[in-house]
Amino acid sequence: MIATRYKSIKILLLILFSVNQLFAQNIDFRSSNFKSKKDGLKQAVKNIKIGDEFLEKANEAIFARNDAIDYFEKALFYYLQANEFNPRNIDLNLKIGNAYLYTNQKYLTYPFLEKAISMDANEQNASPNIHFYYAMGLQLEGKYNDAITQFKIFKKRQSEKRFEPFSDFYKKHILECESAIVLSGKPQKVWIDNIALNSENDDWSPCLSADGELLIFTSNRANEHLADEFERYDNEIYFSTLDKRKWTAIEAITTLNTSEDDAVGGLSYDGQRLLIYKIENENADVFESKLNGTKWEPPARKMGKAENSVNTTDNETLASYDPQDIKVYYLTDGGYGKNWDIMFSGVMQRERNIWGKGQSAGHEVNTKYQEGSVYLHPDGKTMYFSSQGHNSMGGYDIFVSYIDELGHWGPAQNLGTPINTPYDDLFYSSTASGKVAYIASNRKGGKGGLDIYKVTYWGSEKPQSLDSEEQLIASIANPVKDKSITQPIMIEERNLTVFKGKVLDIITKEAVAANITIMDNASRKEYIQLNSNSSSGKFLISLPSGKNYGIAVSAEGYLFHSENFDIPKGEAYNLVEKDIELMYIDIGSKIALRNVFFDIGKSIVKEDSYSELDRLVSLMKELPNLKVELSGHTDNTGSEVLNNRLSQKRAEAVVEYLISKAIDKEKLTAKGYGSTAPIDSNETLEGRQNNRRTEFEIIGN
Repeated sequence: MIATRYKSIKILLLILFSVNQLFAQNIDFRSSNFKSKKDGLKQAVKNIKIGDEFLEKANEAIFARNDAIDYFEKALFYYLQANEFNPRNIDLNLKIGNAYLYTNQKYLTYPFLEKAISMDANEQNASPNIHFYYAMGLQLEGKYNDAITQFKIFKKRQSEKRFEPFSDFYKKHILECESAIVLSGKPQKVWIDNIALNSENDDWSPCLSADGELLIFTSNRANEHLADEFERYDNEIYFSTLDKRKWTAIEAITTLNTSEDDAVGGLSYDGQRLLIYKIENENADVFESKLNGTKWEPPARKMGKAENSVNTTDNETLASYDPQDIKVYYLTDGGYGKNWDIMFSGVMQRERNIWGKGQSAGHEVNTKYQEGSVYLHPDGKTMYFSSQGHNSMGGYDIFVSYIDELGHWGPAQNLGTPINTPYDDLFYSSTASGKVAYIASNRKGGKGGLDIYKVTYWGSEKPQSLDSEEQLIASIANPVKDKSITQPIMIEERNLTVFKGKVLDIITKEAVAANITIMDNASRKEYIQLNSNSSSGKFLISLPSGKNYGIAVSAEGYLFHSENFDIPKGEAYNLVEKDIELMYIDIGSKIALRNVFFDIGKSIVKEDSYSELDRLVSLMKELPNLKVELSGHTDNTGSEVLNNRLSQKRAEAVVEYLISKAIDKEKLTAKGYGSTAPIDSNETLEGRQNNRRTEFEIIGN
C-alpha cells in the first residue's frame, strides 16, 4: 500500500517536472514551430522587428543618459502583441523586461525577466545581458543581495569590450543595492497611502497649497482628446479640494489644458499662482498662470522675457516658487554634461517679466545623473528634490537639502524608506507644518503607472498657540490680542507661522480682491506681496520664524488694515486662521443686522444685540462723515398699522442705542417700513422670520 502510494507520487512529480520543462522550453519564431499559424507568425515577426527599432534607439538614449520612456513604450506596444502569439521565447521576454525597466510600469518587468532566465538554464540561448536586466528586476523586488550576485555573473559572462558601455551603470546599480540594504534597515516613521484620486494611468507632480486644502496634479488618464496610435492620452492638469478630510471629485483645469501635453510644476503657497510647462516648437518652457476668481488665466507669457533667464534654447520644465517669491527653481536639460539639473533664477523687474540668468543650485544638489523634481518648503530653508544620483536606492529617490547662512544648499540627505524605494519616487510637496506631504511613485502595488501617495509623519503631540495682533488703523498703539490654538502637531517642528483667512467687505461680507504686503519691520524691507482671491477672498501666508512682520492689507476704496506677527527665532509651527474685514464707503450699501433682537411685540433692544450694534458704533466712529438709515421691517401678520408702528419704534430704539454711544444723531435716520419691503415669502415660517429684520444702509458720506 505504501509502495503503491510512493509510486503514484513519483509518477505525479515526473509529470509535473515534464510539464515545467515543457513550459520552460524556448520556442523560436520559426515556421516549423507554427505550421498552422503562418499569418500570425508573419505579423508577430513584423511586430518584433518594429519593436527592435524602438528598443535600439531607447537603449542608445539610456547609455547617453537621456530620457527614453517614449521609445520604450512604443517598443512595448509591438512586443506585447508578438508575446500574445508566442509567450515562450527567451529573447522576446528579455526585450519586454528590458523595456518595462525604463517605463512607469516597472512593476511588470520581473515576471518576464524571470521567465527568460528560467528558459536560459544552459546559459546558451540568450544574450549575456539577460543577467544585467534580471539583476535590475531583482533590485526592484527588493532582493538586493541576489541582484548583486546577478550583476557579477553578468560582468563575468561579458567580454571586456561589450562590458565597457555597461561599466558605469554596473557600478551604480551595485552601489544602489548597497544603499538600499543600509536604508532598509532604518525605516522612517511615516505612513504611505495610495490616494483615491489615482487612475490606471500616470498621475504625477502633486502640487499642494501650504494649508493642504488644494491639490493640483498632472495625469494622462483618458480624456476628451483622442488617444495616439499607441493608445496613449496626452497629459492634462487636474485639481481637487479637501472637504472633511476627503478629496472632492477631480476636475480638469480647462483653461490651461490644450490638445498637447500640459503639465504642472509648482503651486504658489497660497494657491493663487501656478507654474506649468508646455512644449512649443519642440522646446519645453516654463509658464505662469494666475487664479482670477475661480478661473485660472491661460498663461499669456513665459517666465522671463530675455534668453538665458528662466527659459532658454534648452528644455525647462518642472519649477517651484521660493517662499519670498524672489526666485524660481526649475529643471533644465542644459546642465553639466547636458543632464537634467536644478537651476534657479532671480526676479529683476517683475512688471516687465525680466529675470536673471539661470544658476546651478550647486554641486551638493546636482549630480552627473538626472535630477527629476524640485520643491522649496515654505520655511525658506528646506529644498526637497529627486535625483538618480547621491545614495539612491534605485531610479529616482527623494532627497532633502538645507540652506546655510551663506545661501548655499547643503549635502543631500536621502529621505529613506518607505518614502523611497528601488522604483522612481519623485515630486515631494508638503503642507507648511511638514506633517503631511504628497509624492508620486511608480512602485509596486499602485493603481497603475505613476501614482500619488500621501506621506504622513509620526511624532509626539505638541499643541501650539500664537498671539496675533490685530491693529486697526485708528488704534495702532493699542493692539487687540487674538489668540488662536492649532491642532496638535505630530512631526518635528517647523519654524514658521501660517496665517490664513479671507478678506471680506465688512458690510456685505463679500470677498475683496486686496493687496497684502509683508514687511520685515527690523530691516524695513518688503518680504513678499500677494493678493487675496477675487472670488473667495481667501489668502494664505507662510512666515518663517526669527522676524517681526508687519502685514498691510489694502484695496481701492477701503480703509487700510494691518496685522503684526512677532515670531521669535526657533518658534514652532503655528496656524492662525482669521478673516479680515475691510471697510468700504458706498452709498446704498445695505446689510441685515441678523443679530439685533427684540421680544415679541416689543421695541426694547435686547442685551444680546449689543455686540452687533457695537460693531456699528466702531464703524461710525471710524467714518464720522457717514450718514445712515436704520430701518425696521416686519412680516405681514397682524395689523398693518401696528406693524408700521412697531417697525418704526424698533428702528428708533437702534438709533437711540447708537446715540448713547456718542454717535451724532444728525448722522442717523430711523424709518419703519412695516411689511412693505419683504425679502422673502410670508407664506412660510422661515420666510416670515427673514422678513422680520433691522437693516443698516449708507445714505450719505
